[in-house]
Amino acid sequence: MSVLRLLAFVLPLGLDSFAVAAALGATGKLAARDRLRISATFLVFEGGMPVIGLAAGAPVAEAAGGAAGYLAAAALGGLGGWMLLHGGDRKGDERAARLASAHGLILAGLGISISLDELAIGFSLGLARLPVPAVIIAIAVQAFIAAQAGLQAGARIGERIREGAERLAGIAFIALGAFLLAEHLLRR
Repeated sequence: MSVLRLLAFVLPLGLDSFAVAAALGATGKLAARDRLRISATFLVFEGGMPVIGLAAGAPVAEAAGGAAGYLAAAALGGLGGWMLLHGGDRKGDERAARLASAHGLILAGLGISISLDELAIGFSLGLARLPVPAVIIAIAVQAFIAAQAGLQAGARIGERIREGAERLAGIAFIALGAFLLAEHLLRR
């Protein structure tokens, strides 16, 4: 797998992680300990959810055979469309504000809610037959870095820039789905 293909899967997630973390950072001054806790939550959930998605996607890929490429393209395009439609919703901002002070099961629930796109990526990993360890490590690393950057920048950037990052991530997933579809069609 090329580095460009790996980046194509990971970078849109980084934009989304940055946008959520920026919303968190905009909720007020966070102590260094809170920023580290939040970034660790991003790393654990966003790095772990693709594994769960992969567990569901691998059997589907096996059953789908030659149609797996089409299913992967459709899953990524659908994720991108969902992000475009729901990218600027206020519910995400409310969840982000609660995450800043959450602990225990509430923190776990919020961690799951911010990593559902990684679940979809995990499903697509199984369908696209990408090297799992490299993608999972890259997702976890980008989640931590994007969270730290977003938390730091949150109070400084405007709402339009944050929403723009979410929409850009959606467009990138649609483009990645189109690329996978074209790649699959050209191999035939």
